[in-house]
Amino acid sequence: MRDLHSTASNQTEFPKPTMISVNNVVLEVFEAGKQNSDKPIVLCHGFPEHAFSWRFQIPALVAAGYHVIVPNQRGYGNSSCPTEVTDYDIKHLTGDLIALLDYYGYKDATFVGHDWGANVVWNLALLYPKRVNKIINLALPYQERGEQPWIEFMETIFGEDFYFVHFNKKVGVADSIMNENTPQFMRNIFRKDVPPAPPAPGMLMINLARAEKPFGKPLMEDNELSVFVSAFELSGFTGAINWYRNLDRNWHLMANIKPIIHQPTLMIYGEQDTIPKSENLKNIVPNLDIVSLDCGHWIQQEKPEETNLSILKWLAQQNAS
Repeated sequence: MRDLHSTASNQTEFPKPTMISVNNVVLEVFEAGKQNSDKPIVLCHGFPEHAFSWRFQIPALVAAGYHVIVPNQRGYGNSSCPTEVTDYDIKHLTGDLIALLDYYGYKDATFVGHDWGANVVWNLALLYPKRVNKIINLALPYQERGEQPWIEFMETIFGEDFYFVHFNKKVGVADSIMNENTPQFMRNIFRKDVPPAPPAPGMLMINLARAEKPFGKPLMEDNELSVFVSAFELSGFTGAINWYRNLDRNWHLMANIKPIIHQPTLMIYGEQDTIPKSENLKNIVPNLDIVSLDCGHWIQQEKPEETNLSILKWLAQQNAS
């Protein structure tokens, strides 16, 4: 495993990992600010990311008085990668976070999620409302459960090459191509200032893995990108992709859960993100504040100072009220 202490370049040192056994898996967890034991905050990464994607937020949150807990979730980095697809459903993913709270002895915490991590946090608040005191989610608003299972719905709307559908209908194909082209795939997906263009024919993730020339500008320095590359060269992509292979299972698992989230919530959008904003989020999350930043999908890495300012200002307002 690459030494993240020496990789964080001009950032304060990235924490050393601790391997923690919870919920029948072992999670690689990075934490800082243990002295701030009255204010836990858990940062949940997305796809295809790593705890290192929160490198800019950790020191700012510690300085603001938080105990920052950042797991590589199951399927990522040095955390367990179970072989059973169903071990990546929403009950397992949220169960890992609850087990982490139990490990540290916290009755509740503030949870921050980006991308897939946001999806986990939304569902965590529905399944374990007493364990979540505040929510900050980036990029992905709550996805309303429609009448059709997710993959069936997405195939109807976007077609069989849409990567969510492809991951489920052609199991193993994308995994193999992405594994064979990990450095190129990571270079091509982590970009900013990508000019808008209609989607190219074919499957997005396979296209990114095979493209010789990326669009836009690099999101990060080479030494930072190497952390992500090294992690996926170690773990492969199948564990992370298995999260997608549980979308229909999650649709069934959440069928009887009323989708109202009462916790104070901050939603941070990237104005250039391809994920659309939710027009109905306030109906599901009545205690909602919204911030939009001039950036793409990788919000906390592309606009770290603005993200930190938004998060810290909102947290201060919540704590003062």
